[in-house]
Amino acid sequence: MRILVVDVGTGTQDILLFDSDREIENCVKLVMPSPTVLVARAIRRATANGRDILLTGSIMGGGPCAWAATDHLRAGLKLSATPQAAQTFDDDLSRVEAMGIRLVDPADAAALEGDVAHIEMKDFYLESVREALAAFGLDLEVDALALAVFDHGAAPPGISDRRFRFDYLQEQISKRAGLSGFAFWRDEIPPRFTRLQALADSAPPSCRR
Repeated sequence: MRILVVDVGTGTQDILLFDSDREIENCVKLVMPSPTVLVARAIRRATANGRDILLTGSIMGGGPCAWAATDHLRAGLKLSATPQAAQTFDDDLSRVEAMGIRLVDPADAAALEGDVAHIEMKDFYLESVREALAAFGLDLEVDALALAVFDHGAAPPGISDRRFRFDYLQEQISKRAGLSGFAFWRDEIPPRFTRLQALADSAPPSCRR
């Protein structure tokens, strides 16, 4: 069995191509910049070039890309985002608008005027991993994907992300569920984990186990 394992972090994404026919230490491993770092770089390039930005795609990890977006707005440049992409910055879209980000309907995004840099938000780059492995003569025919992100969950209004996260951790630990209590099949992801669901949706149909 071959499984592509990707742990998406704040600074790096750690990738393992597990092959049951090999010793684990001989399986292929990669440590690459995380998607939020890649998006942050694209935002900062647009800022340096004085270009407005349109963010589309899905919810992804914040941190570096959120800091870059804030700096872009502070530079006096415009930043627009579709609702799902905007949830990267906050689940409460009114707070996203308060940051200065303009929300646009996906159907209207293409009509934005001017020199606008279009940046796609997502946490998983399957084709990039495929190309990296192909450069070393390796194929990416796998039986399953195991994808991991740190999803604090979509907290209800008035509850902080941190409190919401810790309450869930305490709930799962009290059940003595172990590590498996924090793993889900794609069609069993709890509704609260919007980022994890977006990650699962980014996998191609042939690799959605």
